[in-house]
Amino acid sequence: MSAHSVEDIKRSSARLRGSLLESLADPVTGALRDDDQTLIKYHGSYQQDDRDVREERRLARLEPAYSFMIRTRTPGGVVTPEQWLKLDAIATTYAERGLRITTRQAFQFHGVIKTELKPTMQSINAALIDTLAACGDVNRNVAVAANPQVSASHAQVFKQAAALSEHLLPNTRAYYEIWLDEERVDGSGSEDEPIYGNVYLPRKFKIGFAIPPYNDVDVFAQDLGYIAIIAKNAAGADELLGYNVTVGGGMGATHGDAETYPRVADVIGFVTPDQVIAVGEAVVTAQRDFGNRAVRKRARLKYTIDDRGLDWFKAEVERRAGFPLLPARPFAFRHNGDRFGWVDSDAGARAHLTLRLAAGRIVDGALDGHGPELTHLSGLRAIAQLLSGHDGAEFRMTPNQNLVIAGVPSALRAQVDALVAQHGLDAYRQASPLRRNALACVALPTCGLAFAEAERYLPDFLGHVEALLARHAIPDASINLRISGCANGCSRPYLGEIALVGKAPGRYNLMLGADHRGQRLNTLYRENIAEPEILAALDPLFAAYASGRNDDEGFGDYLVRNQVVSIPYPTPTGIPIALVAEAYA
Repeated sequence: MSAHSVEDIKRSSARLRGSLLESLADPVTGALRDDDQTLIKYHGSYQQDDRDVREERRLARLEPAYSFMIRTRTPGGVVTPEQWLKLDAIATTYAERGLRITTRQAFQFHGVIKTELKPTMQSINAALIDTLAACGDVNRNVAVAANPQVSASHAQVFKQAAALSEHLLPNTRAYYEIWLDEERVDGSGSEDEPIYGNVYLPRKFKIGFAIPPYNDVDVFAQDLGYIAIIAKNAAGADELLGYNVTVGGGMGATHGDAETYPRVADVIGFVTPDQVIAVGEAVVTAQRDFGNRAVRKRARLKYTIDDRGLDWFKAEVERRAGFPLLPARPFAFRHNGDRFGWVDSDAGARAHLTLRLAAGRIVDGALDGHGPELTHLSGLRAIAQLLSGHDGAEFRMTPNQNLVIAGVPSALRAQVDALVAQHGLDAYRQASPLRRNALACVALPTCGLAFAEAERYLPDFLGHVEALLARHAIPDASINLRISGCANGCSRPYLGEIALVGKAPGRYNLMLGADHRGQRLNTLYRENIAEPEILAALDPLFAAYASGRNDDEGFGDYLVRNQVVSIPYPTPTGIPIALVAEAYA
């Protein structure tokens, strides 16, 4: 890999151009030049290789099986049926492993080879979707509450989130020149970047908009969060008053490095809707100027806040925004999962259907060659064809890797139901709460950071845990379970009531004790153990939970109340004390 630091690569890249054009044109290798592997992330892609065949190819003296993952920028995860059909066609033409919904409400295409990168990018843009800033040291895809029970407020919040996403895009024209053949006007790459500056941010940056009572975006895992405060006006209609602002969340950590850790964000105040962009820019530019550029593992906003102090950071944000933040308003979250099945809109003329998609995978055929033959890709294609041309119909990806078929006209509801049943998309009806809520990152074989399986291991591990719950007569226990192939936390494992964090092939850290609202981190319970030891550790805990839980008490809350695990900092600062007390009632 490159001997240059990421900061050096950004600084000398001519605004993210580097030698990408030359790398893409090189017919000798399926890979990019070392520095360009860093720069392509800002264009929405990662270079990867198939780790399942890495050793086989090495022995055959072949280079790794290089390919590219491409991630879309789709604020709030909203696409039209027409766009869905185009993305489906891209997946079947250029990619492997079908479509995949990420925990940031984006699509990922896997297995795109270098010679087809540009046609794939152009096809994505032809669908009026881009991939700019989906990865890299910039603000990434903005997550927005997708739960259909808050659909009446979704449009206004989504509009503000999309506007903030556009405001925080890089100004460089490199993306348009390299992928869309825009003429290069300024050969120096000297476009002004008033928000990002010469070297962009110290690390990636994530924003989420939550709408209580559902915390489906896990807002406290975001660098910057907006919690919508909605009240009834004099006419009895919902009115968006503004947002509580949260800062400093982040899931990433490094095994064995105590200087790195997950963190839940803190609530620092309230803003009105017209102040959203100003505060967003103030937080981003403060992190740009004060984030740690010397130690990349400590470059996220959470470390900037911990190193300098929350009060200092709030004052800096207020200074840059030009106004003080108001006191935070009361709010309450019920849970951080999705609500499955049909929900009628307020007007009753349309309805919204949330479907469970395990690990966000949408394929025809068996998943990775294992399990039953699925027709999920074909089923959603048929639904998109049915809804195409109907104003208000849309597909909403959720931050929990599921899908909402939204805005379905009442006249088409029965036809949607028939297609869902025909293509086995109604698995949520029979699935346990544990299975419906589980998350897993991609991990092996494509992620270069993964130590252990996650997505491919999830179905088997869920089966084992379901068997334990059934043994203790609590098969319907709603427990938030997450698996990550490494400590970086793409599946937000540290907010799981039960989480496995990969340490080595077949071995994980067992984390326990988060709550089902997404307001409390879990903690290490057993380190570097394999499946038999994990199940043996969970078995007596489920037995105790079955006999000793309070009414409606979550598994994580039970473990904390009974001091099975100790959480030194249970909830973010700034949450009303009544809500903290409620978690331990």
